[in-house]
Amino acid sequence: MTLDKLRQQISIFLGFNIANTPVPFVIHQVVEEDGYHRLRISYTSNEGDQIPAFLLLPNGEGPFGAVLVHHQHNSQRHFGKSEVCGLVGDPLQAFGPDLAKQRIVVLAPDSICFEDRRRNRAGTEADEAADVAQHFNEMCYRLLRGDTLMRKVLSDSALGISLLRAHSQVDPERVGILGHSYGGNTVLFHGALDERIHFACSSGAACTYQYKMSHQIGIEMAEVIPEFVTHFDIPDLVACFAPRRILLVSATDDKASQDAEKIVTIAQETCASRGIAAHTEHSRYKGGHALTQERFDDILHWLVRCVE
Repeated sequence: MTLDKLRQQISIFLGFNIANTPVPFVIHQVVEEDGYHRLRISYTSNEGDQIPAFLLLPNGEGPFGAVLVHHQHNSQRHFGKSEVCGLVGDPLQAFGPDLAKQRIVVLAPDSICFEDRRRNRAGTEADEAADVAQHFNEMCYRLLRGDTLMRKVLSDSALGISLLRAHSQVDPERVGILGHSYGGNTVLFHGALDERIHFACSSGAACTYQYKMSHQIGIEMAEVIPEFVTHFDIPDLVACFAPRRILLVSATDDKASQDAEKIVTIAQETCASRGIAAHTEHSRYKGGHALTQERFDDILHWLVRCVE
């Protein structure tokens, strides 16, 4: 089976489609920052709900390379796009400003059930019980309809790529995707299936379903995809990136990326058997799940090199 066929099979299984058309958006606020402008925007999903996001535009003349940055989970559903932009939360999740200062356009959307996409409240104030219940219901209701939360997450992510590629300040041939943890999961699934994405970095997310289930590791709600593991696993997704560049970031004590080395090996073997060169890089660090300054800096430098 060719990688194109594998990619097609996974897309069909997940119900994932790409509508490569411009995505109109509304600008609600513009804030001038050091070296870039931060635009608070919103655009409409394929299901009709609004996707709030920050769009960071570097000063100067484009077109620029661009990165879609998906936020983490960290059991903090009141943080989303604002953490990516350094306005709240962990400063080591704030890739947005540093990328923008490197003359890279950044789109940081809220994932469904996070920050301004919560039904119970908007903003960055926690409402933990209601936040968890909403997220759980979004998964359950979709499963009952024969749908999945992952399909929704991927559909929203694909809109972000469409928005960036159509923007006048973006070079569509230099568009990538980045995410840590929950965001890293989205990167693995979406990046594998969307060849418009030219490079990708997934941090703290490279762990097979097989390993998670055999070691009693929790499964994030969007990853609950009925019968997925009877057909595919994470190495299949990583193989589908070839010949595009992907960087996997893992850590020795991170349960969410424990068998990353095995994933890379299997993916590379899959590509080699099909005569395709895999540009899969893997950086493994000592430590736990949370990003460190070293990892943050290395990811940033890798992304800048990809855009050049």
